[in-house]
Amino acid sequence: MAKAQSKLYLLILALSSVLFTQTMCTPTKYRLEADKAAKAIIQEKQKQALGKTEAFTIERPSDILRRRLLIAQELPYSSEASLSTDMLKKIDHWPEEDYPRKEPSSDHIVSLTADGPIQLSLTQALQIGARNSFEYQDYKENIFQSALSLDLERNEFRSIFTGQVQSLYESDSSGKDTVRGVQNSAELGAGKTFKTGADVSAALAVDLAHLLTQGGESSLGLLADATISIPLLRGSGRHIVTEPLTQAERNVVYAIYEFERFKQGFAVSIADQYLAVLEALNNAENAEKNYRNLTAVVIRSRRLADAGRLSEIQADQADQKELLARRRWISALESYKNGMDSFKASLGLPPDARIELDRAELEKLLASVSEERAQDTIGEKENKPTGETPADLTGPDRENAGLLGMNELRALQLGLENRLDLSISQGKVYDAQRAVAVSADALRAELTLFESAQIGQSRTIETATLNNAKLRTNRGIYSSLLTLDLPFERTAERNTYRNSFIALERAVREVQKLEDRIKLNIRKQLRAMLESRERFTIQAKSMQVAEKRVKSVTLFLEAGRAQIRDLTDAQEDLLNAQNGLTQAAVDYRLAELEFQRDTGLLKIDEKGLWQEYTQREIKNDKH
Repeated sequence: MAKAQSKLYLLILALSSVLFTQTMCTPTKYRLEADKAAKAIIQEKQKQALGKTEAFTIERPSDILRRRLLIAQELPYSSEASLSTDMLKKIDHWPEEDYPRKEPSSDHIVSLTADGPIQLSLTQALQIGARNSFEYQDYKENIFQSALSLDLERNEFRSIFTGQVQSLYESDSSGKDTVRGVQNSAELGAGKTFKTGADVSAALAVDLAHLLTQGGESSLGLLADATISIPLLRGSGRHIVTEPLTQAERNVVYAIYEFERFKQGFAVSIADQYLAVLEALNNAENAEKNYRNLTAVVIRSRRLADAGRLSEIQADQADQKELLARRRWISALESYKNGMDSFKASLGLPPDARIELDRAELEKLLASVSEERAQDTIGEKENKPTGETPADLTGPDRENAGLLGMNELRALQLGLENRLDLSISQGKVYDAQRAVAVSADALRAELTLFESAQIGQSRTIETATLNNAKLRTNRGIYSSLLTLDLPFERTAERNTYRNSFIALERAVREVQKLEDRIKLNIRKQLRAMLESRERFTIQAKSMQVAEKRVKSVTLFLEAGRAQIRDLTDAQEDLLNAQNGLTQAAVDYRLAELEFQRDTGLLKIDEKGLWQEYTQREIKNDKH
């Protein structure tokens, strides 16, 4: 009776284990566990790397702007993959019926209308890029995957539990009589690797062997064993054993640094393209206006030529200028359209989506630069020659360099302190140093102590006639083994060790090269800000002169004291001055942003919006 109960117990245990696995350990559960582990690591490393934590997820809303535009504006697309993964048809044997799932966004950055294009401000463009950009998403997924890799390395030092249930039926006809039997087994085990290198494992196995012939004999087996392995020379020591874990920890920090650095460059790139598109639109409008003006000039010149008041040569010159103006207008218009398409693609939006940019952004920029530059020029002395005395020429100086025109030494110090890519490069020097130590350890002899203990006995169908096994410590098997692997052959390890020094030298050179590039870029941006501010002033004065010149030439032409060519040249110079003024304002704004990017001072939040260097910090750093 007891034997039958034992057999029934093992059978119930086996079935229960199967049911537990099927009901509790589902793919959804494992995915959610991975998400939880990765997010916890990311928050931990954000605090370590940036001194703060912020919302982070790789799950994008199913109704991002890209998808909404494709549907609302009825844009062509190739398949459901063009929309998102939740729109894909589930294939056979798909593990999760409701994942990926539709998850609408809680807030929409822009609203779509039934007809007409949508208008984007610069702030909206930054937010949309953070949600829709393919490259942006790639960087976020890199962080997530590095966190999963770290979780796997940490798992190497966790306590690992295992369980196994087996049921074996065997029929042996090799002897005089056929022997049939069933063996049910269950085993529970646990193991742990310590950061010192010691590896410990233990297991308890229960067997029930039952004969279906020869009287139905059965026997219960109990077997417990434990082993410990301790490296004493090669491969021992916390710094050697935990090296993969240490590198995985640092890789997550590097991924966070790389993402922050990418966000800075991405935001500046979006601003660059946004303003470049508005500048191209402004140039196209100026070119159109210039074309219309020259068309009027041509009509007028033809009337004067027909009346004999103007030579054919001058009339033909006007015709040529008109044709040139039309070509410039068409070229400027196409340049604007191409720039607009490229900008939409950079945001992760369909290039054929109907989108317009807010022209007020350019007007605000021109107004702000004009006001800032006007404040700088108050009290400035006019640098003009008087009489025959040559002017005392002086170039632009830092006093008129704008809000960010700080002392060069301070700017360089800020760059070296705040550039995250420099922190990564410096960290890789430490990584290379550790690689030298690890490769040196591989040159040593390998000495390992192995201990094992086993008590009890297992049962099989062949031993089913024996008495039930018992756990008796005085009747166990105990062993100790000490192995020594002498370092006679270490050619591969020797070469690895030598190469580790080369890798260290390269890592040091990378720091030096990056440091020089940072200094080069910062010095360049300081000059760019100064030059573009001065150029804005020059272009503003140039446009005033060009406007005055067009008016005066028009009056002189009416009085017969000027030629058509004078007017067409004046119109062309006005066009160049208008475009130059816009370009100078845009260049200055971009130089400010690029300076903050190159010094690492530009902060980007989780929404993709920037926080520029504060006025208080600027005032402190200008002295």
